[in-house]
Amino acid sequence: MTVLHNKVSRQLLREQLMKEDFRRVTLSFYRYFYVDDVQALRDALYLKWSALGCLGRIYIAREGINAQMSVPEHEMEAFTAHLYSVEGLAEVPLKIAVEDDGRSFIKLNVKIRAKLVADGLAEGSFDVTNVGTHLTAEEFNRAMDLPGAVVVDMRNHYESEVGRFEGAVCPDADTFRDELPMVAQILEGKEEQPVLLYCTGGIRCEKASAYLRHKGFSQVHQLHGGIIDYVRQVRTQNLPNRFLGKNFVFDDRMGERISEHILAVCHQCGQPCDEHVNCANTACHHLFIQCGACGATFNGCCSAACQAVLEAHPFNQTNPVSSDMPTTAAQLTTMAQLTAVAQPIAAPQPKVYRKGRPPGRTDVAAPHAVHPT
Repeated sequence: MTVLHNKVSRQLLREQLMKEDFRRVTLSFYRYFYVDDVQALRDALYLKWSALGCLGRIYIAREGINAQMSVPEHEMEAFTAHLYSVEGLAEVPLKIAVEDDGRSFIKLNVKIRAKLVADGLAEGSFDVTNVGTHLTAEEFNRAMDLPGAVVVDMRNHYESEVGRFEGAVCPDADTFRDELPMVAQILEGKEEQPVLLYCTGGIRCEKASAYLRHKGFSQVHQLHGGIIDYVRQVRTQNLPNRFLGKNFVFDDRMGERISEHILAVCHQCGQPCDEHVNCANTACHHLFIQCGACGATFNGCCSAACQAVLEAHPFNQTNPVSSDMPTTAAQLTTMAQLTAVAQPIAAPQPKVYRKGRPPGRTDVAAPHAVHPT
């Protein structure tokens, strides 16, 4: 029977990736279209793309597909030919990564989702196809200067913390589900003003623009292709770049450098920094911003407590639990024991804190700071 999911450990997959002697292309694409048989499409794509050596994270729902992928450069022609042959995906625009070391993904993961972007709204509550006007990079730059224009970042707070457009409204949201009603409330009274939406690759704006039009906003615009394609257009067409800092990406790179501005600070020492890391204590794995000096001081951990766990139990850190494999009762017990060890070592901290927040803090770290490099 054909295996339709990965069964290899993350450690071995990473070792295999590092041994590759060819280049990879990191790309992303999405399209809203009606999928009749989601499972059949998922399996067909997995089989073909696995055979081509593709890696990445792909979500498929009845409303379409959203993909971030790493494709062997020598298989790009075969990959695009197959992609465009799939019903509903002919000539789907591909966004090529700005910075690419070929290590963006270590496995192929094709998952079925109820929705491409979780919005928390009942299906059919608004017309997702009634979207705003798509703007090129040049058009978006001009529109930012329109009288009364409001630029809105449709990403999560930890994304906008390290990079955003000049003067953008950056909602303090953990998820897109939280952000939709939050943005509508922020924009209340501006229904007749130009609203300019942007996100990483465009998919969140596609749904957000339809939602705002449903709410009565008459001049809704969205950056076509998101930040990724904005940067490509800026560089190939020699346009002014109005995006500051880094573009957060959901793969092992964690971010793409767009401008030399450093907008954020290290969550531990407060020095200018925009490097996202995950806590080296795999029982924690908290996403936060850490400078090199603090990384050395805390051994890659988010706190002294986690550092103590890491140093006391280094054997447990080399093989973190894979999301592809079932977590055994023994593994859960071990993780609970490690967490328990951490509690009395450092000053009291919340047991759970928001993704991308400085441990023990609920506010955004230097939300408006811009530090030149």
